[in-house]
Amino acid sequence: MKTALITLAAMVAATAVQAEGLPDRIKSAGKVIVANQPNYPPMEYKDPATNTLMGVDIDLGVALAKQLGVKVEWADIGFEQMISSLETGRVDLIHSGMSDLPKRRDTLDFVDYMKSGAQFYTSAARAQEFKTPADFCGKTVGMSRRTSFPDETAKWSAANCEAKGLAAIKVVGTEGSADARAQLKQGRVDGAVQGSETLPYLMTLEKNTYAIVGEPITAVYQGIAFSKKDPALRDAYAGALKAIMASGEYKAVFAKHGLEGTMLDGIYINGEAVK
Repeated sequence: MKTALITLAAMVAATAVQAEGLPDRIKSAGKVIVANQPNYPPMEYKDPATNTLMGVDIDLGVALAKQLGVKVEWADIGFEQMISSLETGRVDLIHSGMSDLPKRRDTLDFVDYMKSGAQFYTSAARAQEFKTPADFCGKTVGMSRRTSFPDETAKWSAANCEAKGLAAIKVVGTEGSADARAQLKQGRVDGAVQGSETLPYLMTLEKNTYAIVGEPITAVYQGIAFSKKDPALRDAYAGALKAIMASGEYKAVFAKHGLEGTMLDGIYINGEAVK
């Protein structure tokens, strides 16, 4: 019993320490308002039967807020409006499968929590045509225009297709990853690109439908985004992430979704390791 009481006291103390670093507006509200668009399984999506929010970002967001002693209020906001919503104070942070990209650091700070990459895939019926990413040179490839994938694919094409005398990949910006998959099924594109962390889940839902081609062509961190005017909240979240990494809760979230291979080995802010 004594050991249990000591452990409980340590947990309460740890939460209290984390909460002390929160901005006053968060402490007084008792909650964080988090921008999230639940259309990116397994990171964030709604259970079709219950309409309940699910996914890695949801589980991790709840665990971090609990560590900080507050609750989460999820704000369903379109990806294009997330940054403006953060800048105007409509939300406190963004936690929605956002890549920590250098160009975004001009206005945002990131606490990184997983690694990802742009991944080529095609239909299972055409798997024999596309053995490596280079087989997409001269072909039409769809991907969400809301992401960094169009720019990343164009850069990869310049270095791996055009630079070697091959035709460039024809990048098609779509209305999201689901639209890219629909166009792939319809034969309007030869392949598609989306985050490497999403494809294993997708392939369990639609068996024998898609084929992954090669390894990811990029390596990026996914991060929780904060306003540069809000370093206290950023640092509180970094501390909370460190705490749940130490407790094993971080690993449990990723294991639940079969994404242990995407975990980070420590705390990174804006892509830089923090001791």
